[in-house]
Amino acid sequence: MSQYGSGSGSVAAPPAAAGGDGRRRRREPASRIKGRQGLWGWLFVSPMVVVLGLFLLLPIGMALWVSLLNWDGQSNPFTGAADFVGLDNYSNVLTDDGLDRTLFMTSVRNNLYFVLLVVPLQTILALALAVAVNSRRIKGKSLFRTIFYFPSVTSSIAISTVFLFLFQGSGAVNALLKWVGITGPKWFTDADGLVWTVLGGLGIVDPDKPTAALASNGFLGLSWWDWLSGPSIAMCTIIALIVWTSSGTYMLIFLAALQDVPAELEEAALLDGANRWQSFWNVTIPALRPVIFLVLTLGLIGSWQIFDAVYVMSQGAPGNTTLTPAFLSYTAGFQDSEYGRAAAIAFILLAIIMVMTLIQRVLLRDRDRPARTAGRFGALRRRTS
Repeated sequence: MSQYGSGSGSVAAPPAAAGGDGRRRRREPASRIKGRQGLWGWLFVSPMVVVLGLFLLLPIGMALWVSLLNWDGQSNPFTGAADFVGLDNYSNVLTDDGLDRTLFMTSVRNNLYFVLLVVPLQTILALALAVAVNSRRIKGKSLFRTIFYFPSVTSSIAISTVFLFLFQGSGAVNALLKWVGITGPKWFTDADGLVWTVLGGLGIVDPDKPTAALASNGFLGLSWWDWLSGPSIAMCTIIALIVWTSSGTYMLIFLAALQDVPAELEEAALLDGANRWQSFWNVTIPALRPVIFLVLTLGLIGSWQIFDAVYVMSQGAPGNTTLTPAFLSYTAGFQDSEYGRAAAIAFILLAIIMVMTLIQRVLLRDRDRPARTAGRFGALRRRTS
């Protein structure tokens, strides 16, 4: 008798599975399917992994090894011909008193002022250009987009050369300033910091006579007078160049993000009584928050890597006030033949960029504001929908 029974309360036997023998077809385990998919995935990406390994990871590892050597670039660094010095290159740059640390800290100070001015200015200018070009009231948007973006695709060497002619002593910039009664500065020969120059013009301090308290005390090999001097006049010229040439690229990023912001949100804010500035600040800016973080991150990384404009326009002059870590690494390696120190400076610069990016990420993290914005205009969105 069947185990299912044959009475009224018995359960009917299930139908036989497809197949002549009536046996169920076994399904292949999901783990095996995923394993095959992962294998095929690695197979498809393996060419790019090999390329990245050969041209990115391997050179980084080689440079890291060179940073631990006293190598002049003439011998094989992977043999006993190069002296292994361990962390001496890093200590000479960071902790030991001497010319190496003074030059490096000077370059860090210059680049820090460069970042503090370039990143906000280019971000604000790019956002303003994107908002202007995205406006419905402006005609010929394609023309303005091309004009604003054109400096970003022009050769940086060519633009730097043009700026050299514009800002020289008898250049167009000083000629324009002369028309309004202002005697233009010597842009590429004035080593005074902008802060002390402005305060000196106001009669608050004497730029040629540093304050004893600031000049006698310092940090990491530089006096507080040097740390607080601000960017030099020559560095301000490079700052103007970079802001002008990089804003077009970030404008396109902001423009693409602005076109994805729902128009209903702005209309709801206007119906609620908000003016255009309040609508922009409370609706548009929160919607652009991820893009703003992207632009700030890209600008921060690019600003710490500034090299070509410094190489063409100043090469660190006057008085090392335009010296940057990237250019210092170049001169240490290709001019002084101290490739170990050059590689150490490059890795310290990498660490600075990573730390600054993490700090920026923490400062821009705001989990409550999008929720507050959504709640503020949620009712208005439902009203207009």
